[in-house]
Amino acid sequence: MRILVIGGTWFLGKSIAEQALARGWDVSTFNRGRSGADVEGVQPIHGDRTVREDLERLAGHGPWDAVVDTSSSDFAPRDVLLSTTALRPAARRWVHISTVSVYEGWPHQPLTDDSALLQCPPDSDESYGYTGEDGSPTTYGFQKAGGERAVTEAFGNAAVFLRPGVILGQGEYVGRLPWWLNRAARGGRIVAPAPAGQRIQPVDVRDVAAFALDQAAASTSGGFNVTHPEGITFGEFLGACLEVADSTGRPVWVAPEVLEEQGVKQWTELPLWRTHAGVWSVDSSRAVAAGLRCRPVLETVRDTWAWLARDGRPVDHPRWAEHGIAEEKEAKVLASL
Repeated sequence: MRILVIGGTWFLGKSIAEQALARGWDVSTFNRGRSGADVEGVQPIHGDRTVREDLERLAGHGPWDAVVDTSSSDFAPRDVLLSTTALRPAARRWVHISTVSVYEGWPHQPLTDDSALLQCPPDSDESYGYTGEDGSPTTYGFQKAGGERAVTEAFGNAAVFLRPGVILGQGEYVGRLPWWLNRAARGGRIVAPAPAGQRIQPVDVRDVAAFALDQAAASTSGGFNVTHPEGITFGEFLGACLEVADSTGRPVWVAPEVLEEQGVKQWTELPLWRTHAGVWSVDSSRAVAAGLRCRPVLETVRDTWAWLARDGRPVDHPRWAEHGIAEEKEAKVLASL
């Protein structure tokens, strides 16, 4: 099996490259060489996916059985279209890492793989779309939906779209799980979003990578929601963070209306907390039937803590600073109870 990974130096792309090599596959990676070191054993090709000449040079290194695109989040649909059009003659198949944000109903409604998508032309620039007053839909969602359409334009039924909700694990650059782990390690009274029994569906980066490679070698097409089918309660999740950090911290479960009164931002100041009805109601049964296997979230928590102790965060990324409530604000919330 011969594959090209667009990206391939950090988090999901790195895991895909490493696992593909472990399977004995021939792996090329394409990136600008700015965000991390190339995985040892791959054929690194450096260039810019927005530059036609770089893409034409890249295509000359083919053919590949499949392209796995992990880097489209930072690019407009028209840039994705440029990539897919240039590489179509050199690739049999395209596996596209997308997001649940492409759905019209996200995060208000429960979702299946057949839920309606946001509409965005495949040749749109980065200005297309908008973010609603309540935070949904998002410009990001429109852009990713346009990226999917760009892939379909070039690859048709030879395209697969993986739509994760939240990916956690070793190498995480967003900082959701690392923040909770570091907060647990600090101890004391910890503001936690009630109810403790709320189930969440994060999936381990290694499991997303394995499924992406399975799809690269398969003959499937269309979209797959990639969320943890069993999930974990927030109470179990936070308990695991406290356990692996060997912490004496104590969660204080605060009602959503109190958190909102105190101006606590959902999704960022308390990572993974969001009250919308559909945010953790994403059906992944089609992916499970196609071979998605998700390890227990407790294993993800444990292994991420070990990675933090060993390596710390992988790259400097602006989203890391967005996550976590400030100590002063947390103390204010606790004092208000």
